[in-house]
Amino acid sequence: MTRSPLSRHIVPAAAAGIAVVLLGVTLAFRTTPAAARPGDPTFADDVAPIFYKNCVPCHHDGGMAPFSLVEYDTAAAHVDQMRGAVEQGDMPPWHAAGPRGVFVNDRRLADADKATILRWIDSGMKPGDLTHLPPKPEFPTGWVLGEPDAILTMPDSFTVPAAGKVDYQYFQIKTPFTDERWIQSIEVRPTARAVVHHVLVYAYTPPIPQASATPPVPRPAGAPAFQPTLIRNRAWSATPKDEPRDDSLHGPPRVLGAVIGVYVPGTSTIEFPKGTALRLRPGTVLTFQMHYTAHGHEMTDRTSVGFHFASAPPAEEVFVTQFINGAFTLPAGAKDVAVPAEIGAGRPIKIWGILPHTHLRGTRWQYTLVQPDSSRQVVLDVPHYDFNWQTYYMFATPLEVPAGSKLESMAWYDNSATNKHNPDPTVDVHWGDQTWNEMQYTSMIYSVARPKATPGVH
Repeated sequence: MTRSPLSRHIVPAAAAGIAVVLLGVTLAFRTTPAAARPGDPTFADDVAPIFYKNCVPCHHDGGMAPFSLVEYDTAAAHVDQMRGAVEQGDMPPWHAAGPRGVFVNDRRLADADKATILRWIDSGMKPGDLTHLPPKPEFPTGWVLGEPDAILTMPDSFTVPAAGKVDYQYFQIKTPFTDERWIQSIEVRPTARAVVHHVLVYAYTPPIPQASATPPVPRPAGAPAFQPTLIRNRAWSATPKDEPRDDSLHGPPRVLGAVIGVYVPGTSTIEFPKGTALRLRPGTVLTFQMHYTAHGHEMTDRTSVGFHFASAPPAEEVFVTQFINGAFTLPAGAKDVAVPAEIGAGRPIKIWGILPHTHLRGTRWQYTLVQPDSSRQVVLDVPHYDFNWQTYYMFATPLEVPAGSKLESMAWYDNSATNKHNPDPTVDVHWGDQTWNEMQYTSMIYSVARPKATPGVH
């Protein structure tokens, strides 16, 4: 397993853009400029402000998109791709259904902005007075969120061969901090992005001997001493019994801990909501799980993780966890296979963000909150899951989950020949690390809800 207002909680690695080269698709039309009329939109006054707000974090020189939308000339040269992507809602990339305002990092263009872009194209792509352009955005050349307070890097570089399967690689780093730190944001930065499919950063804190334990830093009000245990009802092991665990030199360490950072297509940073932060304890060991894919040329990578620290303990401590179903079978040729999983809460929690993850056969996701009285509410619907644009969906208002509730996930898969992304529709598919296998995996950011005050009790 790969950046948003409200302090930019989640910023997709390839942030919102207007144009994209769709895999295997060539847009088969070319816009014929119409005669320009007074009052038509211009790039300088009408279109550039939309691009600068929504698109150029990705579409700039040196960005992850294939071309820049900062300047008029480069924008006008790509209207063929732009028109189709805007009309169809492919760009900016957003795959959840439902009204705006539910998720703080919703990247969809407003209807009025879409209409302005399309009118600009149809009316002849007038540049306008380019001296009226808004100030051009500046982008860091390295870290997306700016220079971190602390950077930890893989102890060794890894050379990815030009071809062939590459087993998952694991690299461990002991954090150098002697005191507790509160993390406000996390960014994962590979040096060879072309061959890095995903990075998971795990954090494990070994028990501290009582004699050498240091006085704890004060916790946020209502925070538990340790990460609370969630009740896993149907979250099966990802290591089937008939598949031996890889404990070789390059296999995973026996203790990984919780995932605190991710780099997946579409997401490379996590910024925790205002008033919250993630605790990093002294002695914590980070493990980088590296999924490399050969890309036709030998390349060397040495990935780093960067932390920005909060200046003070937060009002609420957040945790990152995951729940999975690792015991499914997708029959060869099957078109619409549903695979469930669920996680329950033994005490009241608040869910801040959800990231669904499948591979090339995954087509859609849905999450349903089931209350203790069995009432049900769909809280996230992703009808068009895109493996190339994976998103941490961050709630504008955290999802309140009472004790005794459960969050159900359902993922659907297409293992048929009609799925143009399917590596091989003739084989049954199970859980596996590589992209030609599959996963049913959810990452979740949550906090423990504070106990509600009882009237008359002080």
